[in-house]
Amino acid sequence: MYRVKIITEFAASHHLRNYNGKCENRHGHNWKVEIVCEGSTLDDTGLLIDFKILKKKTNELLDKLDHFDLNNIEPFTNINPSSENICKYLFDELCKDSEIAKCARIIKINVWENDRSCATYCE
Repeated sequence: MYRVKIITEFAASHHLRNYNGKCENRHGHNWKVEIVCEGSTLDDTGLLIDFKILKKKTNELLDKLDHFDLNNIEPFTNINPSSENICKYLFDELCKDSEIAKCARIIKINVWENDRSCATYCE
């Protein structure tokens, strides 16, 4: 089994509804995002998936979040934009991408709020 990982980032603000503490107030993060793919077959070049494709697809999705208030963006108008929910959102959206799916499957996404705090969603 082969695995590849990319790391990228985005900056955005958010606040947590129904939370009693500082995070109920709007604040921002420079989020770090790690995407891990897995598969058993390499292409003719010897690649599971071209890093360029995975980065492009991930960054297209993150561009919709970058420098916005996440609470104003679907699906986070209805669910809290917690690191956990951001992981799940990214996982679901990237798994829908046919160009990624024909090469590999997304198995894990880590979303870091800072150097010490990370949430993970995995298959």
